[in-house]
Amino acid sequence: MLTLEFYRNLPKKQCRECGKTIEEQHESYVYECERCMGKHEA
Repeated sequence: MLTLEFYRNLPKKQCRECGKTIEEQHESYVYECERCMGKHEA
């Protein structure tokens, strides 16, 4: 299996608060969507 194929087959990351799929960037360690992160900052 090619390395790129391995990464393409990984499941999408989901927010641990609401379950929404997170649009992640390269090397992102965020586990909450922007909406849920904003709730904690207030």
